[in-house]
Amino acid sequence: MKILTLNTHAWMEEDQLTKIDQLAEFIRTEDFDIVALQEVNQSQREAPLSDDDLSPFYVTDDQAVVKADNYAHVLREQIGQAYYWTYIPIHVGFEKYDEGLAFLSKTPILDAFEAYVSEMRDYENYRTRKILGIKTVISGEETWFVNGHYGWWHDDESFRGQWDNSLDVLKQKVKGQPAFIMGDFNNAAHLEGEGYDYVTQSGWHDCYELAEEKDEGYTVVKAIAGWENNKQKLRIDYVFSNRKLAVKSSKVVLDGKDSPIVSDHSGVSVTI
Repeated sequence: MKILTLNTHAWMEEDQLTKIDQLAEFIRTEDFDIVALQEVNQSQREAPLSDDDLSPFYVTDDQAVVKADNYAHVLREQIGQAYYWTYIPIHVGFEKYDEGLAFLSKTPILDAFEAYVSEMRDYENYRTRKILGIKTVISGEETWFVNGHYGWWHDDESFRGQWDNSLDVLKQKVKGQPAFIMGDFNNAAHLEGEGYDYVTQSGWHDCYELAEEKDEGYTVVKAIAGWENNKQKLRIDYVFSNRKLAVKSSKVVLDGKDSPIVSDHSGVSVTI
């Protein structure tokens, strides 16, 4: 099984269409089973997609309207393979987009959920946060995959509360089945006593630490939105498992080394 997680910085990148082409080629070549995307933007004034254009789309939020320039839709069309997919908008991003989360899955989505994990519920406020979960069959076993883009440890809407709320949701939804949670956690692994430790101490296993083969793991190497004063390399994008697994590899990708840079974050590729 191969998993990719990436904060896409959708439609905020220079030469965005070229980068979508590059990301599509990377996904196609690497043949990922699951792709989790954050900062999946669509223009608020764009026309909605028809049901035929959406197919094979799994409706997770029946109130969500998916627009023609939805980044995940454009990417999936460019990949040219029949990935099943779902998307939810969460809040206004960059003052002009519906910003949300998306999954692409090679196998059919059997079930899905979306849930608030922030106390904030204001769509106009970027501190409003949700998680998106899908269930599919991988290697003959029903498995949950959960996607999140969380807030910071030292924030009015703290990561600590968001993670506590996530655990409550996962307890109800996952019910002991195999599960992975991934995405942009906005909590650096090197900061002791903060978000990363809070996650691992709650019983979730970092696939990076479990991996037989791994690199330095840094996915942010410059100052970016939310980390404007950053002057060091950060590991803030993760794949966690609720089981202790034999992980073959965890690698930073889409970082300009063996694959192109397509976002202000690099991606994480995990092979199990």
